[in-house]
Amino acid sequence: MDKSRFPVNTTTMRLVRPRMDIYYPVVHDYNINPYVAQRVNTTIANKVHEMNVKQGFYENPQTEVSGFYEIKNNQRSILSISLGNYAYSGGAHGLTLMDSLTFNMQTGQKYELKDLFKKGSNYVQVLSDIIKKQIEQRDISLFEEFTGIKRNQEFYIADKSLVIYFQLYELTAYAYGIPYFPISIYEIEDIIDEEGPLGMMFGSF
Repeated sequence: MDKSRFPVNTTTMRLVRPRMDIYYPVVHDYNINPYVAQRVNTTIANKVHEMNVKQGFYENPQTEVSGFYEIKNNQRSILSISLGNYAYSGGAHGLTLMDSLTFNMQTGQKYELKDLFKKGSNYVQVLSDIIKKQIEQRDISLFEEFTGIKRNQEFYIADKSLVIYFQLYELTAYAYGIPYFPISIYEIEDIIDEEGPLGMMFGSF
């Protein structure tokens, strides 16, 4: 039995300090190389800290933060998680910041968007065109015309979908929330790197 194809065990850690209450995942699996687990857990902890910095927690004594997470994919050696950080420092409402991390649980590698696709493929244009169609189909009201994603656009993997998302106020008004754009792997199959994390989502056990 190839245990690497099955979900890795995770536990929830809670970071509680004055003005801070954050939940985040920790890999705790004896079937995983300890070095890989440590590398992944350190990356997650660093990202939680980075999000607190972006929210101004350490600079503004009035800022309160709370954090949460969701495991979006945990199969075929690929762990993809989303991290949320809500900060409130007064005013009508607070601000939620989203980030995500996708790992190879055999090696500890953290993937960037470019790592999901074949070298030389115009993945930015392909994904941008798909998202533009979704914006039109879903009648999403934008601040200005959508011109495309960044090369390192935020994403996570959810089973057989690639989900691209944008921060609050990046595309549209606060009331719309964080815009998510799910893209089936079969829609972009021709540019997917077969050895990358999306390539691993094809097939069955």
